[in-house]
Amino acid sequence: MIPSDKGIRAIAMLEASKGVLALLVAIGLHAYAGANLSVLATQWVTHLHLNPASHYPSIFIAAIGSVSQSSLTLLALGAAAYTLVRFIEAYGLWHNMRWTQWFALFSGAIYLPFELYEMMSHFSLLSVIVLLINLVVVIYMYFVLFPRKAAI
Repeated sequence: MIPSDKGIRAIAMLEASKGVLALLVAIGLHAYAGANLSVLATQWVTHLHLNPASHYPSIFIAAIGSVSQSSLTLLALGAAAYTLVRFIEAYGLWHNMRWTQWFALFSGAIYLPFELYEMMSHFSLLSVIVLLINLVVVIYMYFVLFPRKAAI
């Protein structure tokens, strides 16, 4: 199997899209820093036509309200750092840098046991899709880094 630039670039686009998603999360967390999260959670619950006094919505409101502003800021910074890592990886893969190929292999492989556990404990179509996509990326990056010689 000979890997192609199209495969590497597809993985680069996947990593860039993870970065964009993390950036949106970081921006969203930053936007809500300083806001009264209990009031915001109550507005979300009522917008969804749920009773804020009922059991599960009240648990949601209490949980959101207990998040401190410093925790929110740390989460936003963590999401921003994750964004930076994903964008650097995507850039390196797009430009066929060897170290980012190794990084893609290891960063994908690290998540596999957690994704497998998640699929086994909370089976859903999404958990299967995430596991399969990551498994394809890890296997593909393995073949990029360790190409097989053609048998003669």
